[in-house]
Amino acid sequence: MTASKDSLNLELFNIESKSEFPTNKKLKERLRKVKPKKLDEDFENLHDKVFESLDCLECANCCKTTSPIFLQTDIDRLARVFRQKSSEFIDEYLHRDEDGDYVLNSSPCPFLNSDNKCLVYEDRPKACREYPHTNRKNIHGILGLTLKNTLVCPAVFKIFQQIGKEYRK
Repeated sequence: MTASKDSLNLELFNIESKSEFPTNKKLKERLRKVKPKKLDEDFENLHDKVFESLDCLECANCCKTTSPIFLQTDIDRLARVFRQKSSEFIDEYLHRDEDGDYVLNSSPCPFLNSDNKCLVYEDRPKACREYPHTNRKNIHGILGLTLKNTLVCPAVFKIFQQIGKEYRK
């Protein structure tokens, strides 16, 4: 995929990421055999490299298509921002998903501005702060999530493409 800070085609990304998903699924299984520390290092290095050329504000596909999980601390913090009780914030913005986690009622995120900036950026949920999770420790433990994120985040897709060059051999 050819993506740079000045050109990101989400339609093309959606087509490419879906067509590569079966290959990436096989790659995920091969990555389970890689030593955890080595895999963490490889992902972190690629994360840094990919984000030199990708700008989240050009994309915001994660905010447009998925919901983070809201922890109680996130709910309490955002309720204070909006001068609401936590229960009012939940009633207005959230519901429990099939796993019992609090998630947004709808997509795109109601806190996403038209310029792709987050209205609550300084107070955003932990899951948003850590997204796309490609520079954290224990990638082994989240390979399933990372694979799913190849369909959401062009950076994760690109990281998988790059890591695949080494581990598909």
